[in-house]
Amino acid sequence: MTTALDTKLGQPWRKPPFIKRVWLRWTLGLGAVLYLVAAIASIEVNWSRVYEGLDRGAAFIMSFTRPDFVSRAGDIWDGMLESLIMTVAASVVGILISIPIGLGAARNIAPLPVYLVCRGIVALSRALQEIIVAILLVAIFGFGPLAGFLTLSFATIGFLSKLLAEDIEAMDRVQAEAIKSTGASWLQWINYGVQPQVMPRLIGLSMYRVDINFRESAILGLVGAGGIGATLNTAFDRYEFDTAAAILMLIIGIVMVLEYLSGIIRARVQ
Repeated sequence: MTTALDTKLGQPWRKPPFIKRVWLRWTLGLGAVLYLVAAIASIEVNWSRVYEGLDRGAAFIMSFTRPDFVSRAGDIWDGMLESLIMTVAASVVGILISIPIGLGAARNIAPLPVYLVCRGIVALSRALQEIIVAILLVAIFGFGPLAGFLTLSFATIGFLSKLLAEDIEAMDRVQAEAIKSTGASWLQWINYGVQPQVMPRLIGLSMYRVDINFRESAILGLVGAGGIGATLNTAFDRYEFDTAAAILMLIIGIVMVLEYLSGIIRARVQ
């Protein structure tokens, strides 16, 4: 025992391997490498097209040094205003709907039937990607911001309800039980026992969702659901990289402003 201890003294500590068997580690590593090689080899790449596209890629990157805000200023500002209106309206509606669904999806405060219904709504909203929902709504309501507004509202419900429910389930039970022990009604219990604990998190998530909705509004325009995305897509189709660079710079700038405002609001609330 002493000899074994003496040999260990002075040696640096090493974290024990996750897989103790050496042969199994090597087998899994080799299998991962072979799978990666096979996956890359199965991808069909037209290298001549890639080579021809390098010039266009370089031209697009250089266009950020000379963005064109003037040539299609009307289309840019109309699309940007439409994206902002869609973002704000969808965020407000989605957040208002998400709060009761999030309360119902929290197992520690909702009865089982309500919990199952609300969790089903959350699962359905999260299962469908925004582009798929937008294509479906465009087919129903036609091209325009209405389809984008409904898509972003639908996505906001799944995102915010799930995270709000998880935050409620992880809250401090002592404060909530203390309010309940005073004989408070269910609404009073939610207002004084649950709401103070989750409100900072709810505001932070809401601001984050506004950020996401604005970025998504640029993508939804590619399928005809309104917003600046349609103008951006047209600029790319026409190889108007200067205009595309101007649009992307505006999107980046607005996202940075939203991130700054989100940090200020979260700091004040907390």
